[in-house]
Amino acid sequence: MSIRVALNHVTHYRYDRLVGLSPQVVRLRPAPHCRTPIVSYSMRVEPAGHFINWQQDAFANYQARLVFPEKTREFKITVDLVAEMAVYNPFDFFLEPSAEKYPFEYPPGLAAELAPYLVKREPTPRFAEFVASIDRSPKITADFLVELNQRLQREIRYLIRMEPGVQTPEETLTSAAGSCRDSGWLLVETLRQLGLAARFVSGYLLQLAPDTKSLDGPSGTEVDFTDLHAWCEVYLPGAGWIGLDPTSGLLAGEGHIPVACTPEPGSAAPISGEVDESDVEFEHTMSIERVLETPRVTKPYTEEVWSDVLRMGAHVDRDLEAMDVRLTMGGEPTFVSVRDRDAAEWNTDALGPTKRSYAVALMDKLRSRYGANGFLHIGQGKWYPGEQLPRWALSLYWRADGEPCWQDHTLFADERQPGSHTAEDARRFLTHLTGKLSLDTQFIKAGYEDTWYYLWRERRLPVNVDPFDSRLDDEMERVRLRRVYDSGLASVTGYVLPLSRERDLPLQGPRWVTGPWYFRGDRMYLIPGDSPMGYRLPLDALPWVSETDYPYQHAHDPFAPPAPLRSAAQLRMQYEGGTGGAGHAHG
Repeated sequence: MSIRVALNHVTHYRYDRLVGLSPQVVRLRPAPHCRTPIVSYSMRVEPAGHFINWQQDAFANYQARLVFPEKTREFKITVDLVAEMAVYNPFDFFLEPSAEKYPFEYPPGLAAELAPYLVKREPTPRFAEFVASIDRSPKITADFLVELNQRLQREIRYLIRMEPGVQTPEETLTSAAGSCRDSGWLLVETLRQLGLAARFVSGYLLQLAPDTKSLDGPSGTEVDFTDLHAWCEVYLPGAGWIGLDPTSGLLAGEGHIPVACTPEPGSAAPISGEVDESDVEFEHTMSIERVLETPRVTKPYTEEVWSDVLRMGAHVDRDLEAMDVRLTMGGEPTFVSVRDRDAAEWNTDALGPTKRSYAVALMDKLRSRYGANGFLHIGQGKWYPGEQLPRWALSLYWRADGEPCWQDHTLFADERQPGSHTAEDARRFLTHLTGKLSLDTQFIKAGYEDTWYYLWRERRLPVNVDPFDSRLDDEMERVRLRRVYDSGLASVTGYVLPLSRERDLPLQGPRWVTGPWYFRGDRMYLIPGDSPMGYRLPLDALPWVSETDYPYQHAHDPFAPPAPLRSAAQLRMQYEGGTGGAGHAHG
């Protein structure tokens, strides 16, 4: 989990007289390659009467060029930024095969591009001795750099040095001490002597106090801390610029925010420019503050915060209850099989060899637990963009008053058991249903696959591919065509019975009615597809009806009091005797 930190950096010059300032160049904006996300950044300059021009130098660093037309007694720069301190692995990079082991050489073209970062100075005696002591036997490049970086951390004592400028490698090695900019420059010069492109980096260092003490080794800073810092970057083919901090002996991490990366330290100064001769007071302050912290394993919510959360929850519950707001839970609970949980059907595919059977088994358990006398419906679910077929949905409905809406659950088809049903089974079922509802069987309509569509589809196949050919690119299309051609275009797919429920009639109650459906050629051709027949009815092919004559089905007012539901005994009495009443309807 990340922590957002606000950094405030103030640089303030006060002069003893009115002075003229030459154009000032400010390098205090995070560099483009900074890996730490910068959420916001602002820079305020005083005096307010100035001109600012943001630009990038020859090395792509951001810099602000300030022009002051009037003389002034002070010059102040305030930088505010918010950084997201999300931990990242500094070793998360790959190298080109040729650079995986040191020593290696840059390809000629790359070496020409890196020329400013490969410039070597004539080594002085102490520096030459140090470079000669470095083991250059073949070694994994990352290991070689880590060892060199850690050696400098051990051998060069860190000190706070207020004098301007950067020590030479000779001075740093002779005194065995230096500031961060001194050890950083020493590492840059050393890497260049070893044939590696390196550059000097100036930037911010943000260090946060750890949530817990380290069990072994140092725990780090006791308080959140920030300061200007300097380190080194080395160019590795395949990885790019990699930060090395010889002050700590570590690779640069999320706390290192570069602002200027240059071949020479002088061109990475935070502020550069000239000023009239004068006495000056210099003030430099930096601070950081955590502005957003998410709970995490090492620093969860405190008991006080949890108490506030619970109090607020109780307050919300009271308000909802007072307003008679009732909550329920929706959504799509997801389950994954304990067997073969890495299979595609549990991760990426909509369906697989076992998912449907497991879903049926789960629904069967839910039905036994929650709706033993409920009604089970297996049908079409959502259809997501980019998928050829819709998902399936298993639904279970039961009455809240406890009355059963289904008596014999053994009549539900179990997909896990082998068996098949034909169109003739569908016709016999509808014939029996019409009898139960006292309707006329002449309105049962047979449905056929669209002969003309599949003949057209076959003619569009390549001349050397037939519908059964495995060379068809679309596997679903191949299965679809084969199923249709295997059954025959002239065979009946299934049967339809148009049904409508009329409103309650005086002394009769509600009744089911049916009527004829008319199609061109008297055959009902289904819409091509893989969905069940009920989803592919060609309703747009029915005869046109004017808006005034159209038999609209008006939904009940959802706010109207519901009519009392009939008991299971009343429903059985109505249909077992075949007293539903006959009638006709259009549509």
